[in-house]
Amino acid sequence: MTWTTFFLLFAAAIVVWMILYLRGVFEPQICYRFDRRIALDSPNFLPMLVGFSKSIATQARLTQFWSQPDQIYAARLEAIQKAQHLIQFETFFMTPGYRADQFAQALIERSRCGVKVQVLVDHVGTAQIPASYWKQLRGAGVEVRFFHPPRLKVPLQYLSRTHRKLLIIDGTIALIGGMGVSDDWDGNPKIGDRAPWLDGEIQLESTIVSVLMSIFLRHWLYAGGQAMIEHLPVQQASRAAKPMLVIASDADSKLSLINALIWFGLQAAQHRIWIASPYFILERNTRNAIIAAKKRGVDVQIVTTGVHNDKPPVYYAVRERYHALLRADIAVYEYQPSMMHAKLMLVDQDWINFGSANFDPRSFFHNDELNLAWFAPDFAPTVEQFFTDAFSKSDRIELSSWRKRPWWQKMIGQLALLLRWQL
Repeated sequence: MTWTTFFLLFAAAIVVWMILYLRGVFEPQICYRFDRRIALDSPNFLPMLVGFSKSIATQARLTQFWSQPDQIYAARLEAIQKAQHLIQFETFFMTPGYRADQFAQALIERSRCGVKVQVLVDHVGTAQIPASYWKQLRGAGVEVRFFHPPRLKVPLQYLSRTHRKLLIIDGTIALIGGMGVSDDWDGNPKIGDRAPWLDGEIQLESTIVSVLMSIFLRHWLYAGGQAMIEHLPVQQASRAAKPMLVIASDADSKLSLINALIWFGLQAAQHRIWIASPYFILERNTRNAIIAAKKRGVDVQIVTTGVHNDKPPVYYAVRERYHALLRADIAVYEYQPSMMHAKLMLVDQDWINFGSANFDPRSFFHNDELNLAWFAPDFAPTVEQFFTDAFSKSDRIELSSWRKRPWWQKMIGQLALLLRWQL
């Protein structure tokens, strides 16, 4: 064998390995199998879920919920304007425009008033933001750090992102949800939006804020920052605070904590499973749990994004995975007015899963995500109305029409699925 032949074979082997890696072939393939279901009303449900998903059990008071971008941006700006000591913000996605400029001015104003401002952004998700933007923030005293910038020593680390969206003010209130900082959420004419995007964000108080702050600091220290806890208040759980689980998944974990959290809720369902997720590419455990729930008589309804979406290849990949769901007579809806970006699950009467994670391999295995789960009898009617409105503005997909989709959509979808672990 000549050296030329050897190097060609070696290069081919590297290419094959990279393709297999990007497809997730080397990820641990765990099959969740229990000899019996653990229902939501079982006294073992919460204790076992805490261990199964490595959740943090704490107390929280939910004070606000918003589903419209105008409301969410206004709430964030109002919270920032009230800051007296410390602002901590982590996000995946930002693009240049009015919303990003508005956000920068709010942070700069507080920083010049003596408030410590810490901004942690994902390097990939904020790649469109020019260097001058960060220079302006830093010039006003805002500390900016990037999560997983490219490094030659660990190039594949760049595939792992922080997908969290978290704003903490003075260690006393926290806003968490799925929305980035971009004009896209106001409605993007390039993708045909006829309305603002559908998303969700909640405001929390009580002891959970300290937990969320420590989760932020874990990334902040990892990115080279210094923890600021001088003005950290002592949080006291009030009577209005309710038990809540915090699931901060790390891509370095050998198991998917988000996958475990979602699966455990699905297997417990007895009456209803309603899911909202824009990128809905199910792996085996989640798909099997959803179909099994339908077979035992659970009302399963899913709303995902439709033709108005920010990632057409992902949309077609999602549609390729409808087959098993439609054959099981599961109701799959595609949102019509605009991009549907909310990440939310309602199980039975009042079990809620909310946060940054999508129902896809990237969120499960390659992103650092932040989700919350809790029994929310007071909040459940609001969530139920959110879903009812979303279903009413969506088209239900029928198996017969799905089978007639154009050949080129099938081709794009199948090609995208080859890289589904990195979409």
